[in-house]
Amino acid sequence: MTLGNIQIPVALGRAGIRHLKREGDGATPAGTWHARGVRYRADHGGRPLTRLPVRRTRREDGWCDAPGHGCYNRPVRLPFSASHEEMWRADGLYDLVVVLDHNERPRRGRGGSAVFLHLARPGFEPTAGCIAFRRADMKRLLARLTPRTRIKVG
Repeated sequence: MTLGNIQIPVALGRAGIRHLKREGDGATPAGTWHARGVRYRADHGGRPLTRLPVRRTRREDGWCDAPGHGCYNRPVRLPFSASHEEMWRADGLYDLVVVLDHNERPRRGRGGSAVFLHLARPGFEPTAGCIAFRRADMKRLLARLTPRTRIKVG
């Protein structure tokens, strides 16, 4: 990824970049996306400096990834009966998360859910379709992002 004149290493989906993103395909969706907000784990670091809306992640936060559910690709409160991701993760990947507007308006069933910018695993192992950063790079990015920033993939 390029931030101004700075090259930043990122991890992408295990299936690469695809123009036609489908739920569970492991691909990072190609397109131009905007950041909708930031979520952070207060117990793993302070409130990030950013011009985006910020929300603390709580243990009961989830994200619906069940294509046929009315809450598909939206935040949900746990416990939640349909398929979902837990936003409070033990592995630290979601300690800092930027929610993108991918498959937001209109939401298409099976069009992909929970496509975020988040923290990378050691060695930049591939993601399930998100874009992952080192913590220091994510903090630098957060300081520059606004709701009008265009994030181009592919």
